[in-house]
Amino acid sequence: MFRKARKTVSRGRAVVHKMHPFTIRLKDRTVQQSQLQPLRLKLDPGAKTTGVAVLREDGDVAETVFLCEIHHKTDIKQKLDARCAVRRSRRNRKTRYRKPRFLNRRRPEGWLPPSFKARADQLINAVRKLTKLLPISAISIEDAKFDTQKLQNPEISGIEYQRGTLFGYEVREYLLEKWGRKCAYCGRSDVPLEIDHIVPRSRGGTDRVSNLTLACRECNQKKGNKTAAEFGYPHVEEQARQTYKQPAFMNSIRSYLRKSLSSFGIPAEYGTGALTKANRIRLGLPKKHYFDACCVGESTSSEIRITQSYVQIWHAVGRGTRQMCNTDKFGFPRGHRQRRKKHFGFQTGDIVKAIVPRGKYAGTWVGAVAVRGSGFFDIKDTNGKRICQGISYKYCKLIQIADGWQYSKRKANYSKSHTTEVACL
Repeated sequence: MFRKARKTVSRGRAVVHKMHPFTIRLKDRTVQQSQLQPLRLKLDPGAKTTGVAVLREDGDVAETVFLCEIHHKTDIKQKLDARCAVRRSRRNRKTRYRKPRFLNRRRPEGWLPPSFKARADQLINAVRKLTKLLPISAISIEDAKFDTQKLQNPEISGIEYQRGTLFGYEVREYLLEKWGRKCAYCGRSDVPLEIDHIVPRSRGGTDRVSNLTLACRECNQKKGNKTAAEFGYPHVEEQARQTYKQPAFMNSIRSYLRKSLSSFGIPAEYGTGALTKANRIRLGLPKKHYFDACCVGESTSSEIRITQSYVQIWHAVGRGTRQMCNTDKFGFPRGHRQRRKKHFGFQTGDIVKAIVPRGKYAGTWVGAVAVRGSGFFDIKDTNGKRICQGISYKYCKLIQIADGWQYSKRKANYSKSHTTEVACL
């Protein structure tokens, strides 16, 4: 497909509309003269990584058009805490008698914490980008729902909910995610895993999820009626008592995602995580975020053809910072940033092409630029690594304006014989 697009551009029938994601615009026809093929956008939301897939459906057979992983910003909470500490320190030094104002603000209906809302907006932003470039006619999204209180205390809901048809399957899926799909004791992941009680039932242990872990048959039999600490793994008991931040995040953004996706005016389908896993096992696809996205919803075809040789990787990097005063580790000011983003027509994050005629970095360089007021810029590759520095702005040509994303891709070698991970080089 990429080769066909390249030939179309070289013959003058099309022009490059956008570099990331690579999009061409035909010159010899209009939208009214074209016959568009409806596509389905599938999403597998996650707290840290979201899988995205665009499929062309033809009866019981679907073909992949676009595969992508979205890596969200996860340091927003830490930055907010640091800003809060700096402000508190400054107010104690200068306005120590000011009346506190943290109890006189009302939260609007549907309010989300900034760290939650930012990650949800990053997903909606990606959907908006794709719907502008592709004829999306339907959306399928995994509507993950975790009842963490009942998972930790199943006795509060009664015996019927505990022993329902899907009770064992849902608990097993939860444990697979929590323990990284490997044995909690020996770390093996290529063997069948069994549910093990950290404190055995013969020693007074319960069936609460906080008392369950995963173990291979060998470790399970060797452990016997010992506790995890007596078996020599006290860290397993500590990990079992960890908080459930990621399930809480998924529960919080469910209604926000539903409301935001409905604004696109595209029919949306919602599926469960158990259905996604069942479809992935049925199709024989490896455990990857973008392959999970291919299997979301009841509309999943009986056969999916993976035609992509690469997977897009989108990192949410933001559009800079509003902090004008740089501080040291104690919170005292040590310098001020300039009050403008653009220098000589460029801003940090723009994708440029630099043709350097001479010097240490002579040659052609393409990447994201880091601007300076002096006019000598640095260029970074798709992984954020600096490849050249001190390049004059006169040698740079703008390719794409910064939009808050860092784009890269990975090769994906996939065949139907694969039963484990896809080899990403």
